[in-house]
Amino acid sequence: MKDKKIYKIIFIQLGEIYEIFAKQIFQSDMYGFLEVEEFIFTNDDQLVVDPSSEKLKTEFNKVKRSYIPIGAIQRIDEVIESGEAKIKKTSSQVSPFPLNIQPAKKTD
Repeated sequence: MKDKKIYKIIFIQLGEIYEIFAKQIFQSDMYGFLEVEEFIFTNDDQLVVDPSSEKLKTEFNKVKRSYIPIGAIQRIDEVIESGEAKIKKTSSQVSPFPLNIQPAKKTD
């Protein structure tokens, strides 16, 4: 039986913490980006619906592939089963310092 991997990706976008699940992640050909494919969203019929989960489903509904800047990634976990995707507000007033991830130019 083929082992199906599931990844939990946590990243910051527009001052909010996004937590999503996907089946495929790659280092992108576009320098400095992580490529995320095959998003997983729970389809449970619940009485209480999390609005942030619904927002994520709508945002990534027709997205085949997403490119996330490496500097925005907080954590990537390989998990046994997917959970509920969600968006959380950041409680910190501190912004991450922008990094220059381009390679240095060689000087002769």
